Amino acid sequence: MAKLYKKRWEIELFFKWIKGNLEIKHYYGTSPNAVKTQIWIAVSLYLMVAILHKSLKLPGSLRNTLQILSVHPFDKTPLNELLMNSTSEKSFGQEFKQLELFIL
Repeated sequence: MAKLYKKRWEIELFFKWIKGNLEIKHYYGTSPNAVKTQIWIAVSLYLMVAILHKSLKLPGSLRNTLQILSVHPFDKTPLNELLMNSTSEKSFGQEFKQLELFIL
């Protein structure tokens, strides 16, 4: 019984890590294959960004790098330039040039 509880606890911790790091809000499929596929895709993406973060020796946390990439998915700026400029302290407070919807 203790072994079963330990295995269950490991699964709970794994899903807690998924919710905290991979930011899967909901699963798009209900079959076991669909859920496994979505988890593997999210883990693969997380590992690719972790490798990028480490190889570019980016300042800040991996979570910040993931956040920057999620905000700029279609930006044509080279990744190292985008990440090096975005992780500096000035970028979090700067105003972005954005077109106004209504000019009053």
